[in-house]
Amino acid sequence: MSEQTENPIRDAIADAIRDNDVLLFMKGTPDAPACGFSARAVAALQATGSPFAAVDILPDPRIRQELSGLSGWPTIPQLFVDGELVGGSDIILEMYESGELHEALGVEPPADAPEPEAPEPKAPERAAAPPLSIENRLG
Repeated sequence: MSEQTENPIRDAIADAIRDNDVLLFMKGTPDAPACGFSARAVAALQATGSPFAAVDILPDPRIRQELSGLSGWPTIPQLFVDGELVGGSDIILEMYESGELHEALGVEPPADAPEPEAPEPKAPERAAAPPLSIENRLG
């Protein structure tokens, strides 16, 4: 008997993590973050200049549940680099400020990296969406 799971959301999350070098699971989208933590994570990633993909966890509450089950990390946002969990918003910002985020992403940090400014969070749109949708920002 095959070991296939019958959990398409968990499978889609695992596939997304595997298929994207840099992937941020967040509330909202990079252009319209729906919470301050996600907005700060996006701002830090954008400040590095490195391309990234993003998944909005809000359209389906099962995404967050399955993601936390896979990663062992309870909060959102969650950043994955090369298939490995990096951490949430605080860790992303600390890594940005120390230059470790640039290193993890394979980009050169500026000589004097300022703290990234987060865009103003916006209310999420409640349009019907597929269970998992990925906004690919990988140039």
